[in-house]
Amino acid sequence: MHRLVAVVFALCCAMSTAAEVTLNTNYLHVEIPLPPTLSNLDPIPDNIGLAGVLTGLKDNQTTGRFLDQKYELTETYVPEGEDPLVAAKALLATSPYLILNAPAEVQMAIADLPEARGALIFNTSSGNISLRDGECRNNLLHTLPSDAMRTDALAQVFVKKRWTDLVMITGTHPQDVAYAQAVRQSLTKFGLDLAGEKEWAFDADMRRNASQEVPLFTQDFGDYDAMILADELHDFGRYVLYNTWEARPVAGSEGLSAVTWSPVIEQWGAAQLQSRFEKAHDRQMTSQDYAAWAAMRTLGEAVTRTNAADPETLRSYILSDAFELAGFKGRPLTYRDWNGQLRQPIAIVHPRALVAQAPLDGFLHQVNELDSLGLDRPESTCEAFQ
Repeated sequence: MHRLVAVVFALCCAMSTAAEVTLNTNYLHVEIPLPPTLSNLDPIPDNIGLAGVLTGLKDNQTTGRFLDQKYELTETYVPEGEDPLVAAKALLATSPYLILNAPAEVQMAIADLPEARGALIFNTSSGNISLRDGECRNNLLHTLPSDAMRTDALAQVFVKKRWTDLVMITGTHPQDVAYAQAVRQSLTKFGLDLAGEKEWAFDADMRRNASQEVPLFTQDFGDYDAMILADELHDFGRYVLYNTWEARPVAGSEGLSAVTWSPVIEQWGAAQLQSRFEKAHDRQMTSQDYAAWAAMRTLGEAVTRTNAADPETLRSYILSDAFELAGFKGRPLTYRDWNGQLRQPIAIVHPRALVAQAPLDGFLHQVNELDSLGLDRPESTCEAFQ
């Protein structure tokens, strides 16, 4: 008992003599035009991403009050048509910490700015695989899982359930095409392949015609174990479910989906994060909100452990074996030191419940089971982190 009191006293003394640390972080949202979709049942929140950052900021501030650490945030929106590099330069002049909600090509351009040399930038909005591969930047970390992490998780489900006869319908938007390519690569990685594939190019109103058009469109597939939908804009996929010629499971962008975060995740203390977010923002937390929260909490955790606020110290700690982030996913989250990707489990869900969490049992790895999802060290061509 006396030893415990002495330890607590020593800790308090150390805290009282430590200099105050202030971390200023910038959040940059670059607005992009979105193509029209068949349904507006799921509008994108105006504060998507920002709400996650604000939740993480509040978490950091709660801890910081006990450690004499302060956290501040500047929010900047770049309207469609304006140059995001101008805004990024101005923000980087005030702080080396930048959380991005922007397309992949914009993120690369910002990371390449002279003002970004030595900065610590977080990608919270793009699953583009190349950002973690040949187009990686050593000042750009990724809290949103790559498309490959999500499709690898789905492929593990197919293997586990012995769904080996697979077909896919692919949309025409760039996000759909990228996701479909990730699906093909994941199936190959886990020893699977596609028995059939078709492109969705309907311009009819599926809200009225789905029950007639979809059965005819899917009849050519014949029998199969499961259908994969590559519809990342959530445009047509909702009309495919329960309208296929064969009554089979649907997975991918709709149906059984592999996601970063979902309202149905309630284990591992996640219900507490969900309720705090909903209370503060009057809506449910999305995957992008979670990625933005994780970026802000990454900085907070690093500051807490190092009692420093310079980017070199924080980056070194974040990419070290000592860093762990409690992410309400059942295991500590860490960063891959070869491409800056945050390791994390991927939830397999349908709209009403959590089905499983990848990596699934039986999918082992010689270093970390989470590295069975996405680009493993031998697979990545990223050289910027060497």
